[in-house]
Amino acid sequence: MERGRDKPMSHLEGKRIVIAGSQNIDKMSDIIVKYGGVPVVRSMQGLSFTDDQKVDEDVRNLIREGTDWAIFTTGIGFNALYNSAERLDMLPEFVETLKKAKVAGRGYRTIFNLKNAGIAPSVIADDGSIRSVANKLEHHDMTGKRVWIQLHGQPHSELIDVMKSQNVSDLQVSLPYYYEPPAEETLKQLVEELREGAVDAVCFTTRAQIGYLFDYVRTAGSLEEIKEAFEHKVLAVAVGKVTADGLREEQIKRIIVPELERMSGMILEIAKYQEISEA
Repeated sequence: MERGRDKPMSHLEGKRIVIAGSQNIDKMSDIIVKYGGVPVVRSMQGLSFTDDQKVDEDVRNLIREGTDWAIFTTGIGFNALYNSAERLDMLPEFVETLKKAKVAGRGYRTIFNLKNAGIAPSVIADDGSIRSVANKLEHHDMTGKRVWIQLHGQPHSELIDVMKSQNVSDLQVSLPYYYEPPAEETLKQLVEELREGAVDAVCFTTRAQIGYLFDYVRTAGSLEEIKEAFEHKVLAVAVGKVTADGLREEQIKRIIVPELERMSGMILEIAKYQEISEA
């Protein structure tokens, strides 16, 4: 899927920019077009929401049992739980339960959504990473505490390991949505484009997208070839520190990361990079 472009506004004229995410595709495509580029959608990660009944059950249990700590890891996840409470006509009870607890959060959307609901987080990740939240929580005495965690996309997290090591009395986990692997045809197509240098940059917005791509190239025996492509032909662009760390774990060294964790920031940084390269 490709989108046409209007009059170019920058050094991205004619540059083919891959969108590896599955959310806000139209918005990101418009930003790329605004800067003169050509958006190319190759979604490396699907997103499916957990059955409403399961999310509703999580919300009911949280309200009924209460918690000493509530940890939210994504704005999407918080919204899913908030909407569930609203659907159940239990929103005041949901918000009051969280106000009685200590709340931790990561990511600017998560913090924004919490504050918008009238909930003031006690712990906020410095860099938006799970690791940062975990490090901060290690400085709190969790012994005998009840902890409730909203995870994102995958059922495993170092947060769970940290909480277990802290001897909490009860640990509950909610997974309002989960990631789905991309279609094999999409993976195959992107790998071919990377090999040929047929795209100029790939914008990654989650570590999961990186994991799916590199798991595929390992299986296909193309790992070194793709690492070489990112080193010399194609720019690897990460929306933020957490995603950039995922690329570094795959030994990708040439990475562009915006100061502000925004989609528009990624495209602006690509434009700046191209401007310097062409100078």
